[in-house]
Amino acid sequence: MAHAKGPTRARTLFRAGYFTPVVTSIVAVAVVWRFLLQPDNGLVNTVLGWVGINGPDWLGSTTWSMPSLIAMGAWRNFGTAMIIFLAGLQSVPVMLHEAAAIDGASVWQRFRFITVPMLRPTMLFVTVTTGVGYLQFFEEPYVMTQGGPLNSTISVSMYTYQQFGFGNYGFAASMSYVLFVVIAVVTAIQFRLLRSNT
Repeated sequence: MAHAKGPTRARTLFRAGYFTPVVTSIVAVAVVWRFLLQPDNGLVNTVLGWVGINGPDWLGSTTWSMPSLIAMGAWRNFGTAMIIFLAGLQSVPVMLHEAAAIDGASVWQRFRFITVPMLRPTMLFVTVTTGVGYLQFFEEPYVMTQGGPLNSTISVSMYTYQQFGFGNYGFAASMSYVLFVVIAVVTAIQFRLLRSNT
């Protein structure tokens, strides 16, 4: 039992570490990422400089600003998917793997024919919620770049928000309906591809 406590505590620590960005304020996250991505003395460009790479102005470049925000958004929401997938993996019966191993199935075969099929509901849920979340991508560009530089980081949700602010209510409402239709279509495709056959 003494040997089990260490890995259990480490597992809990890693879970908390991965999930912390999910519950952290976007403002606090934005401050940290702005510091990391500063062109002159940011940590990312400093590390790249160690290997002879001259890092770009991540948030001031029309080429790198959107990829930087996407990376930040993926990092910030990774913990949610991790917790859900971990719960899904723990729900896969161990006896199925043991029976397949006795029958001579390899690790890859057990993963492909047991783990993946039983994770289909989990994959569907994570894919749908993640897809809906990123189609409504708003907080990251609003806080980090305000849509700049040169409107290169304006998402559909942020553009709709701006149109409401400009008083273009009809256009903004139309954009909202279009976004709803896109989300519905993408979700239907995900259900089609990932739903369980049982």
